[in-house]
Amino acid sequence: MAKNYDNLAKTIIQDVGGKDNINSVVHCATRLRFKLKDKKKANDDALKDTDGVVTVVKAGGQYQVVIGNEVADVYDAVLKEVGFPGGGQVPDDDGADDDSSFIDKAVALISGIFTDILAPLSAGGIIKGLVVMCASLGWFSKTSGAYQILYAIGDSIFFFLPVFLGFTAARRFHMNQFIGAAIGATLTYPSMVALASSKTILSTLFKGTAFASEVHTTFFGIPVITMNYSSTVLPVIFTVWFASIIEHWAKKWISTVVQMFLVPVATMIIALPVAFIVIGPVMTWVGDAIGAVMQGIYNFSPIVAGILMGALWQVLVIFGVHWGIVAVTTADLAALGYDPILALSCMVCYAQVGVVLAMIKQTKDKKLKETATGAFFSGLFGVTEPAIYGVTLPRRIPFILSCIGGAISGAVIGAFHSVLYMLPSMGIFAIPAYANPKGGSMTPVIGVVIAGVVAFVSGFILQILFGKKSVDADYNKKQAQKVAEAANEATEVANNPIVAASEDEKLNPSTKLVSPLNGDVKPLSEIKDEVFSSGAMGQGVAIEPSEGVLHAPADGKIALVFPTGHVVGINTTDGAEVLMHIGMDTVNLQGKGFKTLVQKGQEVKAGDPLVEFNIKEIKATGYEVATPVVVTNSKKYESINQVDNGTVEVDQEILSLQGEDEKVKVSGQVQTN
Repeated sequence: MAKNYDNLAKTIIQDVGGKDNINSVVHCATRLRFKLKDKKKANDDALKDTDGVVTVVKAGGQYQVVIGNEVADVYDAVLKEVGFPGGGQVPDDDGADDDSSFIDKAVALISGIFTDILAPLSAGGIIKGLVVMCASLGWFSKTSGAYQILYAIGDSIFFFLPVFLGFTAARRFHMNQFIGAAIGATLTYPSMVALASSKTILSTLFKGTAFASEVHTTFFGIPVITMNYSSTVLPVIFTVWFASIIEHWAKKWISTVVQMFLVPVATMIIALPVAFIVIGPVMTWVGDAIGAVMQGIYNFSPIVAGILMGALWQVLVIFGVHWGIVAVTTADLAALGYDPILALSCMVCYAQVGVVLAMIKQTKDKKLKETATGAFFSGLFGVTEPAIYGVTLPRRIPFILSCIGGAISGAVIGAFHSVLYMLPSMGIFAIPAYANPKGGSMTPVIGVVIAGVVAFVSGFILQILFGKKSVDADYNKKQAQKVAEAANEATEVANNPIVAASEDEKLNPSTKLVSPLNGDVKPLSEIKDEVFSSGAMGQGVAIEPSEGVLHAPADGKIALVFPTGHVVGINTTDGAEVLMHIGMDTVNLQGKGFKTLVQKGQEVKAGDPLVEFNIKEIKATGYEVATPVVVTNSKKYESINQVDNGTVEVDQEILSLQGEDEKVKVSGQVQTN
């Protein structure tokens, strides 16, 4: 049965400031990406504490709510709730009111252009890589029909990438998306592609420089530097941007009666010649220059480049600027036929996965274990955002260790001189992208596999050795804070147990308490905790339990129950306020070995079971189980007397509380105050 995400969607919408605060929302592989009118209205802490939300990230001019693998379903529920049109896609608002920086806007732009085509790009990369690998292994010939058809299926989106980018870029620039696609199609038109390799050379521009370019044709006498724009990125993006300016201008000057026909004509007939004459060549040179710089770094030392890229890749992912590297990779593939830079980072995900697996083994936090388990399986397939944002980054040390593991994996890939021959998919599916379509040694591919294994093992070992303290640090801090709050509450209750009685300065009526445990009674002074042994929390006794069940010491109402089960407070019907603390420092067990049977506000009778606990399991972890039974409002009694020594059983009287009534006479009593 499909899971219902309506409630989660409503919560998310409420905590981002409501429907009226949302300009737009899109989603990628793991995140809902909101454009908000006022980011200050969003409640970061509430969202982070919401079940189903991994964390919140503010990057690229967006308010990003990290969901994980179920993001598409949550996105559909959000769209349904807010009522946005657009078949599941809402254009982002890049208006002048956006106060984000230029870098943020650039990152958001590149991210938005590539997001929608990630699925077919990944699919194409997997298919193309597997076909190339099968051919390299000799499983079928490159001249066979099977190879050519399957290769065309995998390669088509890369060859015609400008068509797809033209469509998505047009959406980002708020122009007709089909005009954008037409621009990409024109740039990759077969006769124009063929013209770039024509043997007819009319002239050479910039001869003798690094920008020397052959002219194969002219446009009304203007020299055209013809280039092969298939598989390119920058030329089509900048051409669509220029075309969007022309389209907006045309709409202002062309009558609405004929806009449907004449606006596309004006846009294309102006933008495309400019693209072939100016934009295309310039952007191609820019791409070549970037590729040359990257190649220079790699040539200096593949291992050093691998260390830097492997260590920094996840940081780039956090800020969303990894899209810039993807764009450079695409340019490298078009200019060089291969890419050595992104190749260094493709196994970093397994360092993250190794760290997460170690954390699953180390944590005692049930929620963290569940989150980490889901993130682990996502990471196996290269989707590491749930692991980064929900598991390692909030704890810092594990994230740093994963970056170190990533650096090691990058160094291994650099040492094997493994490069990409196509845009890779994620995780294990990236491996085929390292196979050379022209054939040759499979050693670079084997090197990538080794890098993935090394990344996983190094991440796991680093976390086991150096990251354990950070795993549950925040959780333990919260639990300790809860104990402190409970202690303060108990102290406050002890000092002001009943306001009316305090004002009248009256004592509570005399009463008695029975043993909540089977075991041996001993004085509070023997408890290894000064808060109890000093009597600061109130007077009473301690019991070393022989059986792991805590019972009610009198009729009353449950006033306090810790989620971990180790502390229970009860207000008796006679006015006594009793606190029972099972063991010392057992809060650190985080509920392990405890089972709470009651809840706050519940009415109980003397002898009713309140908590079950495993004595052997608690002692095995090094904690004591001696249990203080304290009357926190001791000042409301003239005296509190211990009735029995030695072994006691549940329901056996252990404390006599003498108040305003005549003192209770009990043989063999020992006064403790």
